[in-house]
Amino acid sequence: MDFVAFDASYVSKLRAGDAPTEQHFIAYFSELIQLKLRQRLRRPEQVEDVRQETFSRTLSLIRSEGGIRHAERLGPLVNSICNNILMEQYRSSSRAGVLEDGVAERLVETRPDALSMVISQDTRELVRHVLNDLNERDRNLLQAVFLEERDKEEVCKEFGVDRDYLRVLLHRAKSSFRAMYSRRAGFGR
Repeated sequence: MDFVAFDASYVSKLRAGDAPTEQHFIAYFSELIQLKLRQRLRRPEQVEDVRQETFSRTLSLIRSEGGIRHAERLGPLVNSICNNILMEQYRSSSRAGVLEDGVAERLVETRPDALSMVISQDTRELVRHVLNDLNERDRNLLQAVFLEERDKEEVCKEFGVDRDYLRVLLHRAKSSFRAMYSRRAGFGR
């Protein structure tokens, strides 16, 4: 193989899209890239993918606004781009392959972890204490609407109020609960 010294004229022809120069560029570097990649990649289609991506990125760079500043460094530039793509290829192929149907679902833990269980237990305990500290009407109202999820019409009858006043009572009860919860949880310090 004859090695070529690249100059500004060659690069400006590539930038302009000169077909014979592009063909020479691709033929020249294809041989070098394939020599390099055959030793590093197993499958021929991987070699071809990296080769094509190398040319695509190199030509895009040459044709970009800044282009390349040193035409004599075209060879090392192509080699660096090829190395970067090769590293991307290694990373993507080293990632776990696609799992068969159902395997992923069996591998995912659906139960809460120990920390979540402790936090949930602590939160339940705190809510229970706060509810016990509320006045009886607020506690009963919050339990009926939010914990027992009873129908609001039924709650209105039980408390002897209409829907509009139930909204007012719920707002007050929630405000009292929030304030007490914040104090007990240490948010208001």
